[in-house]
Formats: sequence, C-alpha cells, structure tokens
Amino acid sequence: MGRGSTTGPRTAPMRSHSALYIDAGYLLAAAATRVTGSSLRRGVRVEYAALLAALAAHVESQSGLPLLRSHWYDAARDGKPTWEQEQIALLPKVKLRLGRIGVEGEQKGVDLRIGLDMVGHARNGAVDVIYLVSGDDDLTEAVEEAQAQGVQVIVLAVPGTDGAALAVSRHLAAAADELAIVPAELLDAAVTAALTERLLRGEHPPAPSASPPPSPSPSPSPSPSPSPSIVANRTRPLPPLSAPQDAGGATTTAPTEDIAADAATSADPCESNGAISAVAARTFSAWAATATAEQLEDLRRNRPTIPRDLDRALLVDLSGALGTATLSDDLRIALRARLWDVIQTDR
Repeated sequence: MGRGSTTGPRTAPMRSHSALYIDAGYLLAAAATRVTGSSLRRGVRVEYAALLAALAAHVESQSGLPLLRSHWYDAARDGKPTWEQEQIALLPKVKLRLGRIGVEGEQKGVDLRIGLDMVGHARNGAVDVIYLVSGDDDLTEAVEEAQAQGVQVIVLAVPGTDGAALAVSRHLAAAADELAIVPAELLDAAVTAALTERLLRGEHPPAPSASPPPSPSPSPSPSPSPSPSIVANRTRPLPPLSAPQDAGGATTTAPTEDIAADAATSADPCESNGAISAVAARTFSAWAATATAEQLEDLRRNRPTIPRDLDRALLVDLSGALGTATLSDDLRIALRARLWDVIQTDR
C-alpha cells in the first residue's frame, strides 16, 4: 500500500447465521406432557447433550445456515445453577441463561431474558434467522421487534401425540414467520419416562381409583388465571387461528376425554369427574415415578399437605385438560381430594 493511501484493510463480510432460543420450561413441560400425560418435569429423563445437539442440527438443516449458538433459558433458586444446568452450560455452542424461581415455584425473569436477547441480537446483526422453542404469549412483542430489525423468526413447537403443536399461544403463532414442529423422533430419542427406584424394586405406578371424588364445598369463586408460563403447559394441539382464546391470549385446549371447556367454571365439579380422575392419576404417577419410599411415606404422613411441585402440576394439568386458565375453588378441592383417593390405592 503506497504512502499516504487512505485505503485500509478490507473487512470480510459477516457470515449469515441462525440461532436457537429455548424456553426450557415450555420444552420440558410440553415434552413431559407428550410422554407421561402430565406437565411434571420430574416425570421424564432428559439426555440434554443429545437433545441440544439434535435441535442444533435440525435448525441448521432447516435454515441452511450455520448455527451461531443455542441459548437455554431456565430458572433456578436465587439464580444459582443446579448440577444439571452447569452441565448444560459446558456443552459446546450453548449459552445458559437463568432466571429465578419465585416463592410459589413460578419462573421469574425468563421471558424477559429471552426477549432482550432476541431483540439485541437482531439489532446487532448477529443472526438472520431465529428459531424460538416456546409457546408463551409474552414473547409476541419481542418476536415482532426482532422482525422489525430484519430477522426472520420461526417458532418451534413440541408435538403432541397426534403430531400437532402443543401449547403455543395463538398470538405468538400469528406473529411468527412460521410455526414449525420439532421432529417427534428427535424428542423421543432424548426424552423418556423416568426410570424409577420403585420400578426397579418391582413396584408399579399407581392406577386410577374407581371411586368418585368427595362432594366439594358450595359457592365456588374464580381463581386467579395462571401465568403465561403455566398456560403454556397445555394438552391439545394448536387449533386454527380463528379459534377462541383465553384472556391471556393462550390457546384453549381440550382433554382426551373431550370434556367441554365450560365445565371448568361449572358449580358442579362432578361434570368434570372424568378429567379430574384422569389428571389425578396421571400426575401422581409422574410424581411417584421418581419418589423414594421415604418421600411417599412423608406424603401420606403429612396429609392434607401436598408437595408444591405436585400441587402445581395438578392444577396446570387440569387447566389444560379442561381448556381453561381459571379453575373454580370447587374443582381445586375435588382434584386434591381425588389425589388422596389415588394415593390411598398406591400401597
């Protein structure tokens, strides 16, 4: 280069990339619903390295672009990673991003981190195609802002047993450039029902009891709607975009028993007895699958107290089965009473 030349070294053009943003709460709860019928995460075993590698390969194949990295969003007590989360953080091209777990077991700050990262990476030109594994309505605005920066956003949904999308908000599906489905074989190879100490001892998960639930107290009052992260754990595939939606913008769903959604607010929970019985049996089976003999004994000894994770999953699963974000007090009482009937049969 001659003296006085103003020409500097040329910068190589930035290569186009895709990126993967995974809401672990949605992915694992929906995958658990697919495998066990309950959203309880402890009911499944996950091969995280295989799952993340397969998702990354799928994204690269579908986008035709190299993957910049995968982002794994989850929650932890005080934001401190668990042993499993630390192992995920050590995987190649995987970034662990943690929110917190609230006093009621709910996730805090996870959606905000996902949205900020998506928009920030879009504005910086770091990626050209975003694949979002989530169903949360709260991410709709972040999707639209990323698109406004010239980035394509594709929502990847977990399939139900019928192959259709599980638990995706209609608003989110409408905002995305495409609603795609995670290949079922990819999930089934990495997420399986938990092998249990009880099964290894020759014991079996509890079966549903044939007795009806006790009569609930009268005068039900509406309960608060679950958060979007709870509503995400539904049990029926995404309906057409013209279908009704609940107040939170989440997809309404129906159970395999085909019980109407309006049963959820009925003053007579006996109309929902089939759903209550099925949910109590499935959710307890998923919980008991990883419980030790001591934990099962503690559960019976501490009646009527129900472990927080089990109680939360019961309410989420019944909301999904009845296709509503609101459960009356009568339904909650009947569901918890039915759980104790199921527990009594597990002897």
